[in-house]
Amino acid sequence: MKKAFETVTAFVEDVSALLRGLVMLGIVVGILFDDYFGVVAAIGELMGKFGDAGFAGLLALMIIVFWYNKN
Repeated sequence: MKKAFETVTAFVEDVSALLRGLVMLGIVVGILFDDYFGVVAAIGELMGKFGDAGFAGLLALMIIVFWYNKN
């Protein structure tokens, strides 16, 4: 059972690393080529939602950043 959890965890980590890379690539392409796919605009909207939520949004953003740095 432990081996199965390790396999699933490794798979999820690989997929999340791939998605992080794709987001970074999308940001670079968006900056260089006028945001063709809308990645930069979507990130701006997401950050705007955190800002509109006030302290709760700031707290949620801090939790996400701390969780990301932990991994």
